[in-house]
Amino acid sequence: MARSKASSSSEPQTPVESDASASQPLERGHRVRLADQVYGQIFEQIVSGGLNVGDKLPSENEISERFGVSRPVVREALLRLRADGLITAHQGLGTFVSHQPAPRLKTFNDVQNVSAYLRAQEVRVALEGDAARLAALRRTDEQLKKIADAHAAFADSLTHGQVSPEADLAFHASIAEASGNDFYLGVLESIHESINGFMRLTLSLTRTGSRQRAQRVVDEHATILDAIREQDSERARVAMQFHLGQARHRLVDRERD
Repeated sequence: MARSKASSSSEPQTPVESDASASQPLERGHRVRLADQVYGQIFEQIVSGGLNVGDKLPSENEISERFGVSRPVVREALLRLRADGLITAHQGLGTFVSHQPAPRLKTFNDVQNVSAYLRAQEVRVALEGDAARLAALRRTDEQLKKIADAHAAFADSLTHGQVSPEADLAFHASIAEASGNDFYLGVLESIHESINGFMRLTLSLTRTGSRQRAQRVVDEHATILDAIREQDSERARVAMQFHLGQARHRLVDRERD
Protein backbone atom coordinates (compact mmCIF):
# COMPACT_ATOMS: atom_id res chain seq x y z
CA MET A 1 0.00 0.00 0.00
CA ALA A 2 1.48 3.32 -1.00
CA ARG A 3 1.17 6.24 1.38
CA SER A 4 2.72 8.77 -0.95
CA LYS A 5 1.93 9.72 -4.48
CA ALA A 6 5.34 8.65 -5.76
CA SER A 7 5.41 5.42 -7.72
CA SER A 8 7.73 2.54 -6.75
CA SER A 9 8.54 -0.78 -8.33
CA SER A 10 8.57 -2.36 -4.86
CA GLU A 11 5.21 -0.94 -3.89
CA PRO A 12 3.21 -3.56 -1.94
CA GLN A 13 -0.08 -4.78 -3.29
CA THR A 14 -3.26 -3.15 -2.05
CA PRO A 15 -6.04 -5.13 -0.36
CA VAL A 16 -8.13 -4.85 -3.52
CA GLU A 17 -5.53 -6.95 -5.30
CA SER A 18 -3.96 -9.23 -2.77
CA ASP A 19 -6.40 -10.19 -0.01
CA ALA A 20 -9.01 -12.65 -1.16
CA SER A 21 -10.94 -12.10 2.07
CA ALA A 22 -11.18 -8.37 1.37
CA SER A 23 -13.76 -8.81 -1.36
CA GLN A 24 -16.66 -11.07 -2.18
CA PRO A 25 -17.36 -12.56 -5.63
CA LEU A 26 -19.58 -10.33 -7.72
CA GLU A 27 -23.03 -11.71 -8.48
CA ARG A 28 -23.97 -11.80 -12.15
CA GLY A 29 -27.65 -11.40 -12.79
CA HIS A 30 -28.12 -9.92 -9.33
CA ARG A 31 -30.40 -6.91 -9.09
CA VAL A 32 -27.51 -4.80 -7.79
CA ARG A 33 -25.49 -3.51 -10.76
CA LEU A 34 -21.92 -4.76 -11.14
CA ALA A 35 -20.53 -1.21 -10.89
CA ASP A 36 -22.43 -0.76 -7.62
CA GLN A 37 -20.96 -4.00 -6.30
CA VAL A 38 -17.41 -2.89 -7.17
CA TYR A 39 -18.16 0.49 -5.60
CA GLY A 40 -19.53 -1.21 -2.48
CA GLN A 41 -16.52 -3.45 -1.98
CA ILE A 42 -14.00 -0.62 -2.40
CA PHE A 43 -16.16 1.57 -0.14
CA GLU A 44 -16.18 -1.18 2.47
CA GLN A 45 -12.37 -1.40 2.37
CA ILE A 46 -12.11 2.37 2.87
CA VAL A 47 -14.54 2.21 5.80
CA SER A 48 -12.76 -0.74 7.45
CA GLY A 49 -9.31 0.80 7.11
CA GLY A 50 -8.10 -1.67 4.51
CA LEU A 51 -7.63 1.48 2.45
CA ASN A 52 -6.82 4.69 4.30
CA VAL A 53 -6.60 8.35 3.33
CA GLY A 54 -3.51 8.75 1.14
CA ASP A 55 -3.45 5.13 0.01
CA LYS A 56 -3.16 4.48 -3.71
CA LEU A 57 -5.73 2.31 -5.46
CA PRO A 58 -4.69 -0.30 -8.02
CA SER A 59 -5.03 0.59 -11.69
CA GLU A 60 -8.29 0.04 -13.60
CA ASN A 61 -6.75 -3.05 -15.22
CA GLU A 62 -5.75 -4.52 -11.87
CA ILE A 63 -9.17 -3.93 -10.33
CA SER A 64 -10.82 -5.33 -13.46
CA GLU A 65 -8.80 -8.54 -13.18
CA ARG A 66 -9.33 -8.79 -9.44
CA PHE A 67 -13.12 -8.65 -9.72
CA GLY A 68 -13.43 -10.31 -13.11
CA VAL A 69 -15.33 -7.43 -14.68
CA SER A 70 -14.76 -5.15 -17.65
CA ARG A 71 -12.84 -1.88 -17.42
CA PRO A 72 -15.99 0.20 -18.17
CA VAL A 73 -17.62 -1.35 -15.07
CA VAL A 74 -14.58 -0.45 -12.98
CA ARG A 75 -14.41 3.02 -14.51
CA GLU A 76 -18.05 3.67 -13.60
CA ALA A 77 -17.45 2.56 -10.01
CA LEU A 78 -14.37 4.79 -9.71
CA LEU A 79 -16.20 7.76 -11.21
CA ARG A 80 -18.92 7.31 -8.60
CA LEU A 81 -16.35 7.12 -5.80
CA ARG A 82 -14.75 10.32 -7.12
CA ALA A 83 -18.13 12.06 -7.38
CA ASP A 84 -18.86 11.10 -3.79
CA GLY A 85 -15.56 12.61 -2.66
CA LEU A 86 -13.95 9.38 -1.47
CA ILE A 87 -11.09 9.17 -3.98
CA THR A 88 -9.09 11.66 -6.04
CA ALA A 89 -7.27 11.06 -9.32
CA HIS A 90 -3.88 12.70 -9.92
CA GLN A 91 -2.75 12.65 -13.55
CA GLY A 92 0.35 10.54 -14.03
CA LEU A 93 0.34 9.38 -10.41
CA GLY A 94 -2.82 7.36 -9.92
CA THR A 95 -5.94 7.40 -7.79
CA PHE A 96 -5.81 7.92 -4.02
CA VAL A 97 -8.22 7.72 -1.11
CA SER A 98 -9.09 11.29 -0.10
CA HIS A 99 -11.83 10.86 2.51
CA GLN A 100 -12.88 8.13 4.91
CA PRO A 101 -16.41 7.59 6.27
CA ALA A 102 -17.01 6.97 9.96
CA PRO A 103 -15.46 3.57 10.90
CA ARG A 104 -18.66 2.49 12.68
CA LEU A 105 -20.33 2.24 9.26
CA LYS A 106 -18.67 -1.18 8.91
CA THR A 107 -21.00 -2.54 11.59
CA PHE A 108 -24.05 -2.04 9.36
CA ASN A 109 -25.20 -4.79 7.02
CA ASP A 110 -26.08 -2.72 3.95
CA VAL A 111 -22.82 -0.83 3.36
CA GLN A 112 -22.50 -2.69 0.05
CA ASN A 113 -25.57 -0.79 -1.20
CA VAL A 114 -24.16 2.68 -0.56
CA SER A 115 -23.61 3.43 -4.26
CA ALA A 116 -27.31 2.93 -5.06
CA TYR A 117 -28.29 4.96 -2.01
CA LEU A 118 -26.13 7.89 -3.08
CA ARG A 119 -27.44 7.77 -6.66
CA ALA A 120 -30.97 8.00 -5.25
CA GLN A 121 -29.80 10.94 -3.16
CA GLU A 122 -28.83 12.80 -6.34
CA VAL A 123 -32.40 12.39 -7.58
CA ARG A 124 -33.73 13.62 -4.26
CA VAL A 125 -31.69 16.84 -4.36
CA ALA A 126 -33.36 17.92 -7.60
CA LEU A 127 -36.79 16.47 -6.88
CA GLU A 128 -37.27 17.44 -3.24
CA GLY A 129 -35.69 20.83 -3.68
CA ASP A 130 -38.36 21.73 -6.19
CA ALA A 131 -41.09 20.05 -4.14
CA ALA A 132 -40.13 22.25 -1.18
CA ARG A 133 -40.25 25.31 -3.44
CA LEU A 134 -43.77 24.46 -4.57
CA ALA A 135 -44.86 23.52 -1.04
CA ALA A 136 -43.90 27.02 0.10
CA LEU A 137 -46.09 28.50 -2.63
CA ARG A 138 -49.04 26.15 -2.44
CA ARG A 139 -49.29 24.64 1.05
CA THR A 140 -52.54 24.95 2.98
CA ASP A 141 -52.67 25.59 6.71
CA GLU A 142 -53.58 21.95 7.21
CA GLN A 143 -50.60 20.79 5.16
CA LEU A 144 -48.29 23.15 7.03
CA LYS A 145 -49.50 21.67 10.32
CA LYS A 146 -48.77 18.17 9.01
CA ILE A 147 -45.20 19.20 8.07
CA ALA A 148 -44.72 20.88 11.46
CA ASP A 149 -46.08 17.84 13.34
CA ALA A 150 -43.78 15.53 11.37
CA HIS A 151 -40.81 17.76 12.21
CA ALA A 152 -41.71 17.83 15.90
CA ALA A 153 -42.09 14.03 16.02
CA PHE A 154 -38.75 13.56 14.25
CA ALA A 155 -36.93 16.00 16.57
CA ASP A 156 -38.46 14.39 19.67
CA SER A 157 -37.53 10.87 18.63
CA LEU A 158 -33.99 11.93 17.74
CA THR A 159 -33.60 13.58 21.14
CA HIS A 160 -34.51 10.28 22.78
CA GLY A 161 -32.28 8.21 20.47
CA GLN A 162 -35.24 6.37 19.00
CA VAL A 163 -35.52 7.98 15.58
CA SER A 164 -36.49 5.75 12.68
CA PRO A 165 -36.37 6.17 8.91
CA GLU A 166 -40.18 6.32 8.99
CA ALA A 167 -40.08 9.49 11.10
CA ASP A 168 -37.66 11.14 8.67
CA LEU A 169 -39.63 9.94 5.65
CA ALA A 170 -42.85 11.35 7.13
CA PHE A 171 -41.31 14.83 7.18
CA HIS A 172 -40.10 14.63 3.59
CA ALA A 173 -43.30 12.99 2.32
CA SER A 174 -45.47 15.67 3.92
CA ILE A 175 -43.53 18.33 2.01
CA ALA A 176 -43.90 16.42 -1.26
CA GLU A 177 -47.64 16.15 -0.62
CA ALA A 178 -47.86 19.90 0.03
CA SER A 179 -46.31 20.61 -3.38
CA GLY A 180 -49.73 19.98 -4.91
CA ASN A 181 -48.23 17.64 -7.51
CA ASP A 182 -48.73 13.91 -6.95
CA PHE A 183 -45.82 13.05 -9.24
CA TYR A 184 -43.29 14.27 -6.67
CA LEU A 185 -44.57 11.84 -4.07
CA GLY A 186 -44.89 9.11 -6.71
CA VAL A 187 -41.22 9.38 -7.70
CA LEU A 188 -40.15 9.31 -4.06
CA GLU A 189 -42.21 6.16 -3.56
CA SER A 190 -40.60 4.56 -6.61
CA ILE A 191 -37.13 4.89 -5.02
CA HIS A 192 -38.38 4.24 -1.50
CA GLU A 193 -36.08 1.25 -0.94
CA SER A 194 -32.94 3.27 -1.63
CA ILE A 195 -34.17 6.28 0.35
CA ASN A 196 -35.04 4.05 3.29
CA GLY A 197 -31.62 2.38 3.12
CA PHE A 198 -29.85 5.73 3.01
CA MET A 199 -31.83 6.96 6.00
CA ARG A 200 -31.11 3.78 7.97
CA LEU A 201 -27.37 4.35 7.57
CA THR A 202 -27.34 8.10 8.17
CA LEU A 203 -29.72 7.96 11.14
CA SER A 204 -27.75 5.09 12.68
CA LEU A 205 -24.63 7.24 12.42
CA THR A 206 -26.52 10.17 13.91
CA ARG A 207 -27.81 8.11 16.85
CA THR A 208 -24.30 6.92 17.68
CA GLY A 209 -22.58 10.20 16.82
CA SER A 210 -22.15 13.50 18.57
CA ARG A 211 -25.01 15.56 19.96
CA GLN A 212 -23.96 18.34 17.59
CA ARG A 213 -24.49 16.04 14.62
CA ALA A 214 -28.05 15.27 15.72
CA GLN A 215 -28.76 18.94 16.35
CA ARG A 216 -27.56 19.89 12.86
CA VAL A 217 -30.08 17.49 11.32
CA VAL A 218 -32.91 18.95 13.41
CA ASP A 219 -31.82 22.52 12.61
CA GLU A 220 -31.77 21.77 8.87
CA HIS A 221 -35.32 20.41 9.04
CA ALA A 222 -36.39 23.47 11.03
CA THR A 223 -34.95 25.82 8.40
CA ILE A 224 -36.94 24.05 5.67
CA LEU A 225 -40.11 24.25 7.76
CA ASP A 226 -39.61 27.96 8.49
CA ALA A 227 -39.19 28.78 4.80
CA ILE A 228 -42.34 26.86 3.90
CA ARG A 229 -44.24 28.53 6.75
CA GLU A 230 -43.14 31.97 5.52
CA GLN A 231 -43.92 30.97 1.92
CA ASP A 232 -40.38 31.83 0.83
CA SER A 233 -40.14 29.43 -2.10
CA GLU A 234 -36.52 30.00 -3.08
CA ARG A 235 -35.28 29.72 0.49
CA ALA A 236 -37.27 26.50 0.90
CA ARG A 237 -35.65 25.02 -2.22
CA VAL A 238 -32.13 25.98 -1.14
CA ALA A 239 -32.70 24.76 2.43
CA MET A 240 -33.92 21.37 1.23
CA GLN A 241 -31.05 20.94 -1.22
CA PHE A 242 -28.56 22.00 1.43
CA HIS A 243 -30.02 19.48 3.90
CA LEU A 244 -29.85 16.60 1.42
CA GLY A 245 -26.31 17.56 0.43
CA GLN A 246 -25.22 17.68 4.06
CA ALA A 247 -26.81 14.28 4.69
CA ARG A 248 -24.68 12.85 1.89
CA HIS A 249 -21.52 14.46 3.28
CA ARG A 250 -22.29 13.13 6.76
CA LEU A 251 -22.35 9.61 5.32
CA VAL A 252 -19.14 9.67 3.28
CA ASP A 253 -16.91 11.92 5.39
CA ARG A 254 -16.13 11.08 9.02
CA GLU A 255 -14.94 14.66 9.59
CA ARG A 256 -18.61 15.72 9.37
CA ASP A 257 -19.51 13.76 12.50
